[in-house]
Amino acid sequence: MSHVRSYDTKPEVFFRKALWKWGIRYRKNVKNLFGKPDIAIKKYKIVIFIDGDFWHGNDWKKKHFSSQEELLSSYSDYWQKKIRRNIARDVKVTEYYKNIDWTILRFWTSETEENLNKCITETIETINKIKRHIKK
Repeated sequence: MSHVRSYDTKPEVFFRKALWKWGIRYRKNVKNLFGKPDIAIKKYKIVIFIDGDFWHGNDWKKKHFSSQEELLSSYSDYWQKKIRRNIARDVKVTEYYKNIDWTILRFWTSETEENLNKCITETIETINKIKRHIKK
């Protein structure tokens, strides 16, 4: 498990490089923002998280389990607790940013690997929407 990266994963690096290529400037792994977002665009009050499918509970969709609970029951107690804590923390972080009027974008690593352009397009559209709102 020591080889599992918590930051600068391949999907994060590809995502950041694509944003940079589009001229979008950002900060990565911002420690002074709640939840330590993978990417922060402070100018537009946007935080982006690229969540690992296994670590944040997306695997149950891929494995066709009828529910997240059914998937988690197939894991050991340690992994059940770990993933549940991650999911709960994700909900808390999302609520925090909604409450302070920041935009939060969450992408699964599988989503960025399968269709990076779609994720980048969504991010750019979000930025453009905020720019239009600021001009009013």
